Amino acid sequence: MFAKFVYIASFTNYFTFYLIERFQLSVQTSQLFLFMFLAAVAAGTFVGGPVGDRIGRKAVIWISFIGVAPFALALPYVGLAGTAILAIVIGLVMSSAFAALVVYAQEAVPGRVGLVSGLMFGLMFGVGGIGAAGLGELADVHGIVWVYGVTSFLPLLGFATAFLPETQRKKF
Repeated sequence: MFAKFVYIASFTNYFTFYLIERFQLSVQTSQLFLFMFLAAVAAGTFVGGPVGDRIGRKAVIWISFIGVAPFALALPYVGLAGTAILAIVIGLVMSSAFAALVVYAQEAVPGRVGLVSGLMFGLMFGVGGIGAAGLGELADVHGIVWVYGVTSFLPLLGFATAFLPETQRKKF
């Protein structure tokens, strides 16, 4: 979860700066790219829930990490058009597990739906915020392009999802 939300925070907080520095885009144009990424995140969140119901939550969580890894690793090395396409794919795939993560946690701790939901959302945004602050410090020291090169490896930490225990799926 840490890797996912720090990586997403790197986009939501620094993608425009990355585009401005790497491709010399205007602020307005870079914000259009950010909009495309965020629209893909919204679509992925919307689509991920029903997909998780069909193929299983653990599978969606696994795919959202490992499926995005090749695109994340390629992002720092492609041109502007490739960056736009990869940002959309990354946003769509990575956010597809939001609903699955919350429901998976609820199934892991039955009877505590409110507690688990609050904890998950709090952790998601809290970890992302702390990660964004750390990435900002790294960007000040090493540059934003360097930060995007390093953060492209974060989705590889998703291999740890292979060790998630199975939960009992409940029909609501």
